[in-house]
Amino acid sequence: MWENIQVKRVIERYLPDVRRRQLLLITGARQTGKTTLVKERYKELPYYNLDAVEYRDQLSSISTFRWARDIGASVIDEIQKEPGLFDKIKYAFDDGSLNFSVLTGSSQILLLKKVRETLAGRTMLMELFPFMLTELTDPKSKKNDAVLFSRMLKCETIDEVLNETASVLIGKKLELAKYAEEWLYIWGGMAPLIHINESQDRKYWLKDYTTAYLERDLGDLANLNDLKPFRKFQQIAALRTTNLISFSELSRDAGIGIETARRYLEYLHISYQGFLLQPYHKNLTSSLVKTPKLFWFDNGLLRFLSGLGFEIDSGQLYENYVASELMKFIRSKRLDVKLTFYRTRSGMEIDFILETTKGILGIEVKNRSVVSKSDFTRLKRLADAAKTGWLGGIVIYKGNQIQRFNEGFWAVPSFRFFSAL
Repeated sequence: MWENIQVKRVIERYLPDVRRRQLLLITGARQTGKTTLVKERYKELPYYNLDAVEYRDQLSSISTFRWARDIGASVIDEIQKEPGLFDKIKYAFDDGSLNFSVLTGSSQILLLKKVRETLAGRTMLMELFPFMLTELTDPKSKKNDAVLFSRMLKCETIDEVLNETASVLIGKKLELAKYAEEWLYIWGGMAPLIHINESQDRKYWLKDYTTAYLERDLGDLANLNDLKPFRKFQQIAALRTTNLISFSELSRDAGIGIETARRYLEYLHISYQGFLLQPYHKNLTSSLVKTPKLFWFDNGLLRFLSGLGFEIDSGQLYENYVASELMKFIRSKRLDVKLTFYRTRSGMEIDFILETTKGILGIEVKNRSVVSKSDFTRLKRLADAAKTGWLGGIVIYKGNQIQRFNEGFWAVPSFRFFSAL
């Protein structure tokens, strides 16, 4: 189904025109499609990939004073490979001889450190993540404001949006939505995988990717001489996905110190492999936990790293899929929305809280095709406690019908929530 697919990425609509005075930095994990994106969007600009040592040597030899004349507006891929170029670009941009450049890279900490030091106030930062559901279900469109999730964030109550939304999908739309979601749930959204037909070959690709990530990104990032402790930590952390993070347990099970465990977890974050979800901070019912949860941006990598495999279906994997879609969409569109979870010390938990400028939206995730009234119990308790600023409660599930259970409380299929279908 993905043969010859030309996906329009969510961030495309936000990329500046070459006539604008702007330095653009696009970052994200390896193999998310950064090179394809910039080559297509800025095809009129010269392209230099600094993975090639020859380009690094040649560009480094160019005088700062001749940068705008000899290189000018261009695309420089993996710029963290040659940090000295930041100063040359800054000089040319500040003196007005250079108006536009595109910089890309996959090592977040090295890039952002140099941006803060050298290009602060001059750079527009965009992040490119693995494919999202809306990109695969409507691959030629840039109108991502039609995504159901996005529309809900702009309303006073979710009833405004859901009362006007078709309750079911049928025919080819349903077939595409189900296929795309199943793909992301099992294989994840790394760009090259959609062009690999055999499942065994996709497994090999994911294995090779994790090896390349360890050898290249961590080599650049942390200069780790012995990767075995990190490999073990990676697997242990993957098995704890969706759970509260205990650094003492992580360090004990991985056989490393607590500070090393903290550092390794930060490596996962700054290389765009995983992210920590912080707990909701406002005490609405009773004392709240302060410990974050760990999630992964890509379900395919999570399945491989954890050893759970590609056949298993579980609540943990489904919750991670929902979390990743939420986080990828929020950060890709740079929305003024905070994603958290709610958990009290007495045990009451809401899977996700979306804090918007208009109020909060509560979300529960159920890995099944049927929803009942009891699934809304905790959401209603939270709504009663919140009183004002409550937008509504949603149970995201695997069924096909958008169902209203009470005023402000709905069950929404995940493939509808994250698409414009």
